[in-house]
Amino acid sequence: MPIVKNVSRAVSQLLQSSGCGCGISIVPVRCIGVSPRQVASDASFHSVSFSESDHPRVLITGGLGQLGVGLAKLLRKRFGKNNVILSDIRKPADHVFHSGPFIYSDILDYKNLREIVVNNRITWLFHYSALLSAVGEANVPLARAVNITGLHNVLDIAAEHNLRLFVPSTIGAFGPTSPRDPTPDLCIQRPRTIYGVSKVHAELMGEYYHYRYGLDFRCLRYPGIISADSQPGGGTTDYAVQIFHDAIKTGKFQCNLKPDTRLPMMYIDDCLKATLEVMEAPAEALTMRTYNISAMSFTPEELAQEVQKHIPELQVTYNVDEVRQAIADSWPMNFDDSNARRDWGWKHDYDLPELVSTMFSFLGSDSRIAQAN
Repeated sequence: MPIVKNVSRAVSQLLQSSGCGCGISIVPVRCIGVSPRQVASDASFHSVSFSESDHPRVLITGGLGQLGVGLAKLLRKRFGKNNVILSDIRKPADHVFHSGPFIYSDILDYKNLREIVVNNRITWLFHYSALLSAVGEANVPLARAVNITGLHNVLDIAAEHNLRLFVPSTIGAFGPTSPRDPTPDLCIQRPRTIYGVSKVHAELMGEYYHYRYGLDFRCLRYPGIISADSQPGGGTTDYAVQIFHDAIKTGKFQCNLKPDTRLPMMYIDDCLKATLEVMEAPAEALTMRTYNISAMSFTPEELAQEVQKHIPELQVTYNVDEVRQAIADSWPMNFDDSNARRDWGWKHDYDLPELVSTMFSFLGSDSRIAQAN
């Protein structure tokens, strides 16, 4: 019996230490050397699951980013306000806080995240917590902790509690040796940013957990996402958002990419629709764990021409940022998303003209629409 007590005490101490906040000013990071839990190859999980007729209980991590708030709104409309929990480590705006359940959740705190899943009987988890490319390159250790260690926590908890897990990937998961026009689902991936490397890692780990432990892991590679709700943050594809703000405010726009730089893009409503559709798709319909999705592909020059149909007086100049240009030149020009369209019926709603009209309508432009001959 003393042996049993000693083992029990050791296990208890291990679990309690899994979410420790180390005294680092950047972010509390759990020690990486030992997994907080070991998943047996023949593990039999006994978590409460949901039938197809029931509403899932949803948790969104990193929910205050570009996509989380919009996704919560969409899911609450479909599954009910109280069935979708938004979480982040930042304080939400008042309208977000009052729109539905919000809780503090640090993905690096394994114990706290596990408690949230158990106490709220979570069945679906959307993992949006990540440091994006520019911020990640400025702080690689932090990006490695958030994007990789945080992912490991989420994977372990999702496997233990039989969750359906969604983790987004990105065009940044490809590199200069990947085929660019078009880029298929399966090809060489050698990204040169910590963000891209962490996303390839997420894709492969999710697929491994699916085949090793039966985890229902689902992933979409997003193109550049355009939204009227979020301000451009200096990313490589953010010129496609900045042009609308500058066109309305000043009538002048300076692009930091070459005019013929072609990249795949998507309006946010299509992105959110695709995310929900792949999560609702029958498991037997999915032939892979990670899919490309696409809607349109355009250059800065083509976008400017479409914007000038609404604001003919818009003046566009080009001042190329060599760092962003190098990143863009290593990314896909077009996504081949034929597998998504075949397997679960993916179909986009917004092409370039619809995108531009929608952006101006949301941004409140009083611009004139030019008459085409």
